[in-house]
Amino acid sequence: MDNELTEFRVTDRKSFVKFLDLLRKDLSENQQEWENKSLEDFLEALSAYTEDIQGYYDNMKMNIDADQPNWKTFADIIMGARIYE
Repeated sequence: MDNELTEFRVTDRKSFVKFLDLLRKDLSENQQEWENKSLEDFLEALSAYTEDIQGYYDNMKMNIDADQPNWKTFADIIMGARIYE
């Protein structure tokens, strides 16, 4: 995975758009690292990870309420869906 993507911080709509561009680039260049390569698999993982994201935040002691999402939460969900089984 591209370090630029993993280190990129989403703070607002504009940075979320940049994040999506970096994500598309990462899929193109590092597809072998993605668990969910097809749109169908990705959307299934996206749904499941959205449901489970609060557990991730709690386990990482991040003190984030997933029921009050922001642009970063959406980015976290999409990043997780790349590899979620």
